[in-house]
Formats: sequence, C-alpha cells, structure tokens
Amino acid sequence: MTERTERGVDTAEEEELPPFAEQMAQQLGGLRGMTEAAVPVVVFVLTNLLLGLRFPAEESRIALQWAIIASATVAVGVAIMRLAQRKPVRFAINGLFGIALGAWMAWDSGKEVDFYLPGIWIIIGQIVVLVGSILIGHPAVGWFWSVVANGGRNDWRDNARLVRVFTQLTALWAAVFAVKVVVQGSLWMAEQGTALGIARIVMGTPLFALLLVITFGVVRRVRRDQEASPA
Repeated sequence: MTERTERGVDTAEEEELPPFAEQMAQQLGGLRGMTEAAVPVVVFVLTNLLLGLRFPAEESRIALQWAIIASATVAVGVAIMRLAQRKPVRFAINGLFGIALGAWMAWDSGKEVDFYLPGIWIIIGQIVVLVGSILIGHPAVGWFWSVVANGGRNDWRDNARLVRVFTQLTALWAAVFAVKVVVQGSLWMAEQGTALGIARIVMGTPLFALLLVITFGVVRRVRRDQEASPA
C-alpha cells in the first residue's frame, strides 16, 4: 500500500499531466467557451439560410440584415450571461468583436460571405505565428503546452526529443490551419455563403478539439517512453 502510494505521488508530481477536461478549461474558455463562440456563427448561418428561402439575396437584404441582428444579439447575450455568472468575459468579448467586425463588413458590402472574412484573416495570422515560431526554434505549441498543462514550466526546452516533437506538432497545426484557409478562402472567393458558414462551424471547435487530443496524446506518450527508458 505504501509502495503504491509513493509510486502514485511520484508519478503525479513528476510526470502526470492534468486531466484533459482541466486542460480544455484553461484555453479559449474551455469547451463551454468554444461552444459559446460558435453559437453566434451557427445562428447567422441558420437565420440567413432560412430567411434566404423567402427573401433571396439578389432581391433583398432582409435575410442578411436579420442574420446579422440575430448573431449579434446572441453574442451580446453570451457576454451578459457570463457577466451575470461572474465568469471570465474576455473570450465572449473577443467573440463579440469578431462578430461585430464581420457583421459590419457583410452589411457594408451586402455579401454574406464577408461576415466570415475576419475569421479567415485571423487564421492566416495564426499560421504566420506558428511557422515563425518554428523558424526561430521556439515552437509555439510547446509554449502553449507549457501554459496549459505544465504549470508554466518550460523544462521541455532542455529535452531535445520534446523540442523535436513540439516542432512537428507546430508544423501539423500550421498545416491544418492552412487547409482551413484554402477551403474557407476558396468558398469566400466563390461567394458560397452557406457552404462557408458550414465549413466555419465544422472546421472550428471540432477540429481544434481534435488537434488538442493529438497534441496531448503525443506528448503523454513521449513522456511515458522517456520515464520508462531514462537516459
């Protein structure tokens, strides 16, 4: 019993990462925050699609107008709800800013696809950061992991294998984000608003969650391997 307890304490202190649910809760507002960020986009897509059947875009801006109003209202509602619950609101405010910018661009141009343009720009910026971090030898996913799952410690920087693994994972994230830009950018240029909205939803929270699963799974395996075979 004592041996088992000591072994458990050593593992918990030295190698065990926080539970995945806890890791998720520390970024982008956790699963709830990512879901809340996606809701206004879902509302915009559904409202524009349903009203578009009655009011075609080439004839009227009614569908676009109400889609903007509905999505903005939901985004404001999320921010107010978080304030009332005394929850962190920075994620809701960031989402509200993105919705407002997209709504303004869509209304100014009269094209629903422009609602999603700020999101595409943000992804491009993320790619630049990811690739740049690889080029300077400080893979961004490694620093992300330090904050989320390693108590802010950067001890992985002294581990050549982990540095290599985080570099590969950062390249994977950049490649996935590049695919998002290609898909969403192509739909934007083709002015396929409904398809772009669906792509934004599918390639948003679900894809991000998948990258997290892959990242933490790989890091856990590498750390277990190194623990089992100390240098």
